[in-house]
Amino acid sequence: MTTGRGEFALIARHFTRPTRRAVLGVGDDCALLALEPGMQLAVSSDMLVEGRHFVSTVAPERLGHKALAVNLSDLAACGATPLAFTLALALPRADEAWCAGLARGMFALADAHGIELIGGDTTAGPLNLCITVFGQVPPGQALLRSGARVGDTVWVSGRLGDARLALEAFRGSVALDREAFERTRQAMERPQPRVALGLALRGVASAAIDLSDGLVGDLGHVLARSHIGARIELQALPRSTDLSAQPTAVQQECLLAGGDDYELLFMAAADASEQVLAAGAKAGVAVSAIGRIEAAPGLRVVDGGGRMLDALPRGFDHFSP
Repeated sequence: MTTGRGEFALIARHFTRPTRRAVLGVGDDCALLALEPGMQLAVSSDMLVEGRHFVSTVAPERLGHKALAVNLSDLAACGATPLAFTLALALPRADEAWCAGLARGMFALADAHGIELIGGDTTAGPLNLCITVFGQVPPGQALLRSGARVGDTVWVSGRLGDARLALEAFRGSVALDREAFERTRQAMERPQPRVALGLALRGVASAAIDLSDGLVGDLGHVLARSHIGARIELQALPRSTDLSAQPTAVQQECLLAGGDDYELLFMAAADASEQVLAAGAKAGVAVSAIGRIEAAPGLRVVDGGGRMLDALPRGFDHFSP
């Protein structure tokens, strides 16, 4: 093990491993990454800031997992195969045990997806993690936000709202028993990026986005880019028994504007249901049809009685109070 103190010793101890796929990894001014012939490079960055994106009490292993997971989720939404990632890390202090935990969580997920850390930066400052992921996708096969068409069915993977429910439990605005709190906290702190589903949806889905800021906000991005509208059935939104036990108002807030779900929201032609279900089965992820794309602009959410909700909750905004 590398001995010594300071930034470079910290990197060597916790964040340097031999590369297998990259031409050149950690240790030089730039990493070198080779794509397969004919592939396009897919790149995405996400930043996690203490107090804004995670609570100070989160275990470092879980934070390492989530920091990489939210970036892999972007590649999943594009239908890209993950290749590698970089890490920019600001630390209030050089805490060896904390860094070791962060690295364990991060590398466990990286190994599960066959990717490696190839570079980055460290500095002293308020706790902040910024990861950039690199993937590859065949030309013309990337899933985009701009491809939704009138008549498409709107689908979502997994379940929605548990991460927000855990956050409300942290805030003290809802009461959960210990087991329910641990289940929902798992959803908030250890999201599972739907990479396999994104790959299976290439050539099937017409558009896709990952749910990071809530259904209303993220679906709104697709509607704006595709220049269409949508109708969503509230009762069709998949949810856990923990969320179902909450009052209607809490359920609606968590389902429609919760954020941190990191599920895939996607659209496919109305006659492609069997292909979508097959893609979900191949990826081992449940998928649910929740609405349809319409020509009229805007988003309409209808409850179980067929009544349209008068006001929709806002999605997450980094600059909102």
